[in-house]
Amino acid sequence: MEQGKWIQTRKVDYTDPDGRPRVWEMAVRTTRTETTGLDAVSIFGVVKGANNEKHVVLTKQFRPPCGKVIIELPAGLIDPNESIESTAERELLEETGYIGKVTKQSIPLFSDPGLTNANMALVTVDIDMEDPRNVNPQPQLEDGEFIEVFTLPLETLYEGIVEVCEKEGSSVDARLFHLAEGLRLARVFGQ
Repeated sequence: MEQGKWIQTRKVDYTDPDGRPRVWEMAVRTTRTETTGLDAVSIFGVVKGANNEKHVVLTKQFRPPCGKVIIELPAGLIDPNESIESTAERELLEETGYIGKVTKQSIPLFSDPGLTNANMALVTVDIDMEDPRNVNPQPQLEDGEFIEVFTLPLETLYEGIVEVCEKEGSSVDARLFHLAEGLRLARVFGQ
C-alpha cells in the first residue's frame, strides 16, 4: 500500500474465529527497534511542588491529523540501540527541559489496536525540583516541533484537563484522558 518515513499501510490476511479468511487494513510504524521491541515511550512526569503537592508535566501541540492542539504526556520514539529508560529521560529533556529519574515502566501497551500495531511503554519519572537544572527548564525541541509545556495538579488532573480544553478549544490524547478519569474515579470511589 503506502510507505512513508514514519509509517506504512498494509493489508493483513487472517482467519476469524469462525474459520473465515479476512483482510484487515492497518498502519505500521517503520521505526520499531529490535533492542526493546517497542516503538515509543510516553512519560508520566511527576513534579513535587510546595507542600509536597504533586503535579503532572503535560504538553500541548498542534496535531495535523486532528486539526487542533492536543494535550498529551511527553512522548517520543525509541532510537536504535536505546533503552526504554534512556529514551524517557532524553525525550523528557528534549520536550520539556526537565531532568528526571525513571521509577517505573509499564508492560508493552498498544495505542490504537484496531488501526495499528504501534506500541509503547508508559514510563513514570520523578522530577526533583531541588535539582538546580529543573529550576528554569529549557526544552531542546527539534526542527518542526512546537511544544508548549505546562503542569496540572495530580489530584485534580481530570478537572484541569477539561478546563484547559474548554477554555482553549483544544482536545486531549485519549490515553491521557483515560488515566485522568481513572484517577478521578479512584477519588470518587474512595480508593
